[in-house]
Amino acid sequence: MKPTVISADVLFEDHRSKLKWQWVAGLGASERRFDEVAVREARSGADLVGYLNYIHPYRVQILGPREVAYLTNSTADDCARRIARIVTLEPPVLVLADGQVAPEALLSMCERAQIPMFSTDQSSAFVIDVLRAYLSKHFADRTTMHGVFMDILGMGVLITGESGLGKSELGLELISRGNGLVADDAVDLYRINQTTIEARCPDLLQNLLEVRGIGLLDIRAIFGETAVRRKMRLKLIVHLVRKETLERDYERLPSEPLVQDVLGIPVRKVALQVVAGRNIAVLVEAAVRNSILQMRGIDTYQEFIDRQRRAMS
Repeated sequence: MKPTVISADVLFEDHRSKLKWQWVAGLGASERRFDEVAVREARSGADLVGYLNYIHPYRVQILGPREVAYLTNSTADDCARRIARIVTLEPPVLVLADGQVAPEALLSMCERAQIPMFSTDQSSAFVIDVLRAYLSKHFADRTTMHGVFMDILGMGVLITGESGLGKSELGLELISRGNGLVADDAVDLYRINQTTIEARCPDLLQNLLEVRGIGLLDIRAIFGETAVRRKMRLKLIVHLVRKETLERDYERLPSEPLVQDVLGIPVRKVALQVVAGRNIAVLVEAAVRNSILQMRGIDTYQEFIDRQRRAMS
């Protein structure tokens, strides 16, 4: 999906209270946006903000004491050249941090080139951390998947599967067992860095779970505030299948953990057969507990193989 468009005025308003900044130059460029090529080529939103650096154009440039000193502590001609060169970087926004006062030549340049410049007393490091987190979320790779996303025993779990196997009913039972709902039916997934995927619920479906024969349930109203979550990080996919599918497509005891690629990141996966009489909620919780052990380096299957080899020898 195409990333959200972030303009200078949106960036300013979204952080007015947190960064307590002022708009000191380039007021006429409120619609200035991030360069599309830079956004597309960035490994993450974090690549779109940093200290003044002539090697990486098109990023939000942070000017702290060292950067302001570089622009002012030289001959008049050198200072003019250094400030003029900023225009070639085509930054979407300049940010003066640490309470620095903008040189008059820099203010004039921003007005002429229509580059927005904000000023804040917050530290450069704090401004960079805040903006990198914000841009990482807004410019992350994203997709939407069908399923039920749950917080199960503190782990973000996406329940997927063939139609008619009772994913929403399973979600309801897991909620009644004390787990939390993030999203039902449609789950928005965002890659927020090179190893992490965050799941969120579309606004239209917030707190809602559809159960066949009953209709839409407001989980927050029925079970309380603790039964819903705003977002969770995806750690495990539980895929529900019929018996014939399991026998055809999956090993009974896979020698390697199953994984599924989501936005370029491998995610652990478990396939569970759905038949009458099986307590799927208990099996899902067991799969989550087993995944937690595997993440801690405890591999039950490998321990069994080692035990078998010792017995044979």
